[in-house]
Amino acid sequence: MPRSRSPERLAGQTFPSQGDAESWVGEIWHELADAGVAQVTLFESDREVYGPMSLSA
Repeated sequence: MPRSRSPERLAGQTFPSQGDAESWVGEIWHELADAGVAQVTLFESDREVYGPMSLSA
């Protein structure tokens, strides 16, 4: 994974809607899993929306 898309840099991503965030995870989860990320959690501000969600296939 290129440095600009490292799990650490991706951890703070923000999106205009929950749907956009879910779509993004759906598009990039393979890259995250390949980089060693085991699970993701979706937050709205400080409130956990759902997760942790496993990235294992």
